Amino acid sequence: MTEQRTTCPARKEHRLIPVTQWKDYHPWPPIGGLRHLIFFEKTNGFAHCIVRVGSRVLIDEEKFFEWTENQGAI
Repeated sequence: MTEQRTTCPARKEHRLIPVTQWKDYHPWPPIGGLRHLIFFEKTNGFAHCIVRVGSRVLIDEEKFFEWTENQGAI
């Protein structure tokens, strides 16, 4: 009996950056600015950019830049 394997569709990789390491990848916004955005995530739409794993808060880099474009910041 041969085993039939199904392949998963290709998943686009998103870089997830811990808030404390954001400055290692991007100069803007500073960590304090990111924390401000996270604090008000429910009212400013920033929740779209956040992935929580346990107590860690990670920023989805691609979604962050999509969010900034929608805000008119870029």
